[in-house]
Formats: sequence, structure tokens, C-alpha cells
Amino acid sequence: MRTYAAIFSGREPRHSAAARDELIQRLRSYQDATGTPITIFFDGAGAPSGTPAAISTPELEVLYSRNGHTADDLIERAVNRFGPYGEVLTVTDDQFERETVMSLGGMASSCRNFIEMVENTLAELADDIKVHNRRERHRFARRR
Repeated sequence: MRTYAAIFSGREPRHSAAARDELIQRLRSYQDATGTPITIFFDGAGAPSGTPAAISTPELEVLYSRNGHTADDLIERAVNRFGPYGEVLTVTDDQFERETVMSLGGMASSCRNFIEMVENTLAELADDIKVHNRRERHRFARRR
């Protein structure tokens, strides 16, 4: 995942902590639902000073580029490194970056398509939980 600016365009300023935190939380929910490891790359050099680093886990990493490097640099390196171990999907609205990622053997998606996929997955999970809870309530009620 390249950036949160496109995902939350119009909702929050480009580097707002609220937009960043909302993105991380939504992707953490998606990761919990799918089990797919996720790495989020931010342009660290462009972020306001004092931007706290989010807590990373092996399942969901949050990485910031250093001065002189961009999130795109980190993405290309990750695609090159991790491609042999499985599929690597990059989410960005930057067409040039998507083409670069695909030339390195990775897959690429627009932010809009990825958002729809995440929202659909989370909606399906919520529906599954409702069905399960309803079934369990009925099962529990019959025991009495």
C-alpha cells in the first residue's frame, strides 16, 4: 500500500494523523479477516515533523522512507525482494509506479479497486459474524 492520500482524499489533509491512523486501522481489520500480510509504505521525508511511527507487527508492517528516498523506492525494493516468495500487490494511483511494479513481477491495483475489495471483504466478515451469532443464540436458547 503506497499512500493514504488517495484513499482518504477529501476526508483529511494529505498527511493528517487521523487519515493515517484510519488507514492503518482499516488495513489491520482487513489483515485480521484475510490473514494476508500487509506492508504500508509512507513517504517519511514529506511527513510533518513529530509524526509518530505506528506500531508494526509481522502481519502488518508500517514503514516510512528515509530522507533522500521515497515510498516508491521502498516498494520497488520490496517487490524485487519478496516476489520470489509469493504474490506482491502494490496499491497506488500512480500509473508509472504500477507499471514499474508489474515489470518487476509484482501485481498492481488502483486505490479505488483495492478500497472496494477491502470494504467488500469486511462487509462479508460482518455478515458471517451476524449469521454465526444468530445461530449460536438459537442454539443456546434451545439448551434451556
